[in-house]
Amino acid sequence: MQANGAGQGQESSELSCLNSAQNGESSSAGGTHSNGLLSGTDNGNSVGTSNGSSIGTSSAASTASGSEVGSLKKKKRLSQAEEDVIRLIGQHLHGLGLNQTVDLLMQESGCRLEHPSATKFRNHVMEGEWDKAENDLNELRALMHSPNAIVRMKFLLLQQKYLEYLEDGKVLEALQVLRGELTPLKYNTDRIHVLSGYLMCSHAEDLRAKAEWEGKGTASRCRLLDKLQTYLPPSVMLPPRRLHTLLRQAVELQRDRCLYHNTKLDSNLDSVSLLLDHVCSRKQFPCYTQQILTEHCNEVWFCKFSNDGTKLATGSKDTTVIIWQVDPESHQVKLLRTLEGHAYGVSYLAWSPDDTYLIACGPDDCSELWLWNVQTGELRTKMSQSHEDSLTSVAWNPDGKRFVTGGQRGQFYQCDLDGNLLDSWEGVRVQCLWCLSDGRTVLASDTHQRIRGYNFEDLTDRNIVQEDHPIMSFTVSKNGRLALLNVATQGVHLWDLQDRVLVRKYQGVTQGFYTIHSCFGGHNEDFIASGSEVVHSISYHGDLAPQHQLPWRCSSTASVTMEM
Repeated sequence: MQANGAGQGQESSELSCLNSAQNGESSSAGGTHSNGLLSGTDNGNSVGTSNGSSIGTSSAASTASGSEVGSLKKKKRLSQAEEDVIRLIGQHLHGLGLNQTVDLLMQESGCRLEHPSATKFRNHVMEGEWDKAENDLNELRALMHSPNAIVRMKFLLLQQKYLEYLEDGKVLEALQVLRGELTPLKYNTDRIHVLSGYLMCSHAEDLRAKAEWEGKGTASRCRLLDKLQTYLPPSVMLPPRRLHTLLRQAVELQRDRCLYHNTKLDSNLDSVSLLLDHVCSRKQFPCYTQQILTEHCNEVWFCKFSNDGTKLATGSKDTTVIIWQVDPESHQVKLLRTLEGHAYGVSYLAWSPDDTYLIACGPDDCSELWLWNVQTGELRTKMSQSHEDSLTSVAWNPDGKRFVTGGQRGQFYQCDLDGNLLDSWEGVRVQCLWCLSDGRTVLASDTHQRIRGYNFEDLTDRNIVQEDHPIMSFTVSKNGRLALLNVATQGVHLWDLQDRVLVRKYQGVTQGFYTIHSCFGGHNEDFIASGSEVVHSISYHGDLAPQHQLPWRCSSTASVTMEM
């Protein structure tokens, strides 16, 4: 801005000098012309020639100077995009308190940061001059697209005025605002009833707490102004912190386009550099074999990291479950404990919410369920309701005191930690189970190629997902919004459980005879990993192509150590 200011000063100086020179040359040229013949007669041709040369030189200088003045006066015409950028920069600088710089920028560019009426309105709001601010609204009315916006804006102004009166102890004035100004607007009567309750507040701290309000001053008025700005067209007043919003969107887009993004990159601009595009290295992505575990004596059918990511449980056809300790620094695991006593191969595992207990299920011909205390290695419960049961899937209730289990022979039970039967649902041939965070709803995929939600409290059920092929297994994201389904011969399908729509299909997974398990992984669960029968696993990033392939049948990621 100093360079620009100097340029303006130099331009003014040059224009002044040029004007002076032009005036002087005009008078000089006139004098020579009036006396030219006399000089030519009295003094000879030499004088006339000299004067003529002087006149020619002055004329050339005057012409050149006139061209320079014209070029200085001619300003570049800015495009709409350039004007918008200048306004965005001006708003950002104004927010930093660099007001003189903003004035110079607007003066030199010829742009206007905001409408003069909007500027006046802003000043009156920040100074708490509410009557003047209301008058400004009348001037802004013609500039607004929606006439109803004036009522909303006036309501916000009067609400702030009312609260400030209450904080200052001016109860009568506040009551007058409530009865004489807010109520006649006939807008948001529910809010008016809430505001009237604040009259009972005994002190300012109580008022601020109940109203969730910062109190009289700059902070609350800035927040008020941000709300008011949303009703004004951007040509009149820019939306609050517009440049910051655009930069945050750019950072989010870079994160979404980063193929191997697996780090905590939030939308806080202080945590990133705006000078370079964000790119994650392939080394940050779990695409290399860290370690080969050989302690099992037969096929490994299932693996699952604990909820805190510090342990890994693996179940095998050899009937054992091995608990591994995860080193978060080296990403290496070491054998912590072997859980024995299972009479069948272990085909499914489920950690309790606090990672204290682990439940193991077997294949289709297994009618028993094992529950171990992971810390002590003690088998707490061995549950079996009938030798004809098939208990192949299990899911924990969020309270950690109950779990649900079932299988394809029509068993669907809810039990406590001691294996006592609490509730049951008849006739449901369960493929896979999941308990939602509400503590009431259990999702179950069945042999009818669907996922239904079952409520064990009021014994109601509803259809959520319907597929055209068998759902072999599924998992749900942490927020309960998305479900990842392994569909026989169809690959992996991503469903939105809230809107009940199929979001995306992922191809490349081969699934036929064996049950393949998929999982979400990475920060914000941006990645999807799935096993496959053709001895490789496939990882996907959002809606992008497969990332890498590795031998595996069941996939699991650590919630803390994102590189595993």
